[in-house]
Amino acid sequence: MKVSLIVVGRMRNGPERQLLEDYLTRFERTGRGLGFGAVTVIEVEDKKNTGIKGEAVLLRNAIPKDAVLVLLDERGKLMTSPEFSHKLADWRDQGRGHLAFVIGGADGIAPDLRAEADMLLSFGKMVWPHMLARVMLSEQLYRAVSILAGAPYHRV
Repeated sequence: MKVSLIVVGRMRNGPERQLLEDYLTRFERTGRGLGFGAVTVIEVEDKKNTGIKGEAVLLRNAIPKDAVLVLLDERGKLMTSPEFSHKLADWRDQGRGHLAFVIGGADGIAPDLRAEADMLLSFGKMVWPHMLARVMLSEQLYRAVSILAGAPYHRV
């Protein structure tokens, strides 16, 4: 199963990038044997400053056809890490070929794109900076495949 992280904005070099790359490398190593491919990060930028509608167009153009679409949204579903791992496994076992996670910009995601999502996922009621949301998602992806692999990384 291919995995994409489609995000608004560019991540500069720094501690967040280092953490992101570390967790994505861990995900690839652990997930490979479980049927998950490396995560492709696709960054889009609204250079014309057209707001969430313009960002939605850029995001929609970057989402692979027939991908399971998961949007990070504060109004989304709260899940435990084991629930998240089982959801990934369910999509993989259903033969879904691609999983796309979308993180919007500072103003969130346009309602019409949000309506297209297969799932809205929340990391809580607090709003997180989108750079940290990338790191948190990459860590949860790694944690999910660790759970599926029976590795000791996740402890209750």
